[in-house]
Parts: sequence; structure tokens; C-alpha cells
Amino acid sequence: MIRSVVRGSGSALPRTVVSNAELAERVDTSDEWIVERTGIRQRYIAEDDETTSSLAIEASRKALEAAGIEAKDIDLIVLATATPDQTFPATATIVQDALGCNGGIAFDVGAVCSGFLYAMASADSMLRTGMAKRALVIGSETFSRILDWEDRTTCVLFGDGAGAIVLEAQDVAEDGPGVLASKLHADGAHNQLLYVDGGPSTTQTVGKLRMKGREVFRHAVVNLAAVLEETLAEAGFTSDDIDWVVPHQANARILDATARKLGLPAEKVIVTVDRHANTSAASVPLAFDAGVRDGRIKPGDLVMFEAMGGGFTWGASLVRL
Repeated sequence: MIRSVVRGSGSALPRTVVSNAELAERVDTSDEWIVERTGIRQRYIAEDDETTSSLAIEASRKALEAAGIEAKDIDLIVLATATPDQTFPATATIVQDALGCNGGIAFDVGAVCSGFLYAMASADSMLRTGMAKRALVIGSETFSRILDWEDRTTCVLFGDGAGAIVLEAQDVAEDGPGVLASKLHADGAHNQLLYVDGGPSTTQTVGKLRMKGREVFRHAVVNLAAVLEETLAEAGFTSDDIDWVVPHQANARILDATARKLGLPAEKVIVTVDRHANTSAASVPLAFDAGVRDGRIKPGDLVMFEAMGGGFTWGASLVRL
């Protein structure tokens, strides 16, 4: 059967690290307050010359190197972001041109923190149906550009970064590697719980991020547990079969609560929220690349990706490496 197989991964972070203590110098907060409520200890913040596309390009080059694939062999780029370089054209086309793989398919996906899951499922569908052979799937964000730095309840939560994977369509055995199952959902009724208060067709401004944290937390735990169980059932596995969960890095308490709800031991969950904060669509590929490069995630492992974001959108994908 044809499956989308992960060939390599890469990530990129801005040069500047901002600790909680440094943030407390400009916002009415403290290291203790942030750590207790979120688990975040630092975040990376993009400088003026660092953009969503430049971070995506760096992460993509590292992923291509890890995969042993040349950029010219990529015929599909799907880039998940809520902070594109421009309203249009798609940031994916900027990445495509910089890498030198022009002529193939390139587009952006907007599903906020679930964006990488939406992008991976889109690429997987196109690879399995023969529209492309090799894909770069990227999550890249510069969320610091849309934060209200006077709102301590939101500005402490987010950071910037990018992650990427290379997927390749391969004919594999039933027990072989590749994307085994993906489930995606959305519910626009909850738009006002997590959103940006601007946009070209409404305010003609970029706007700032707004969030009702308690309501988002409640929905996140329920929705993520449900979509993980749904994805496992689709693939014919149970939570005991999972080697690693690579979740969206929103908040340490959400990670803990979701793991408990599924009966998953904490040591099976890849956690980077303490170092990266919430990097929206970039958080899942950033966490995955961290787990691969430090040797925890290995070939043959069964890995569950999951995320939930504004919209609400949420999803999960089960992958055999």
C-alpha cells in the first residue's frame, strides 16, 4: 500500500531567548506565576530580520539534510501558519523559491495551533493519491508580532519558531512505516474564545491575539482526548501501543490532563513547552524534531501527533516511523 513516510525533520528558532525574569521587567508578572500556571520558563522571540518564511526556510533545509533529499526533488510544500509574511502570496511560495524547487505545488494552511496537523493530513492525501511524490510539511510562526504586550494573561504564553518534516510516498507493507490514520475537526461556534481582533476584511489591521484561557483549557482536554481515541480506533491500536505522544505545546497543565485522561504515562509525552512556550503551528514539528535529535524517538516507533487551536480546530495523526 502507498503511505506517506517520514524521511527527516528539522527545526529553527530565533536568536533571542527571553526568560520569564526578563519578561517580568516589562510586564506585570513573575517567573513563579508563569511557571505555576503554564510550565513555561522561556521563549524565543524573532528579531526584525527574522520572519515566518526565514524560520521556515532554515527548518526545511535541516529537514532535507536529515532526509538525504535534495530540494529539487520536493514537488509539494504545505506550510501551516497564522502569521504569514504577507496577506498573499502564500508564505509557502517564498520558501519554495528560496529552496529552489519552483514549479511544484505550494500553499499555506490556516488552522492556527492545529495547522501542522491539517497540513500533514493535506500532504498525506495528495501523496497517497499520486499528486506528488515528496513533500515538505512545515509549521512556522512569529506569534510575537500579534501579541498584546500589555496583556499578561496572553503575552507570556507564546513564542516564535519553525519545524518541518519531509514526507515521501512509498509502497510499504501493512505493518510498515508511514501515516496510519488522521482525524481533523473544527467548531466555529467557539470563535470568540481564541482569536485575533483584526483582519484585512474587517479592521484592515493585523490585530492582536485575544483568549479566554479557562474556557480554552476545558475544551482542549475534552477534545484532544476524544480525537486521540478516535484516531487510535481508526488505526486499530490502543493507547498502550503508543511509544510517544507529540502534542501541541500550549500549556503543561493541558499536556498533563490529556495524558491522565487517556491513561498515558508522562514519560511517553514529548514536552518542550518549558523551552519554546506556545509556538502555535510550529510547536508539534519543533517537539518532534527535538525528540528525534536527542535520540528518544527512533525508527519503528509508533508516534501520535495532536493539537488544538483557535477556531476551534483540533486533530491527531498516528505515524509509524
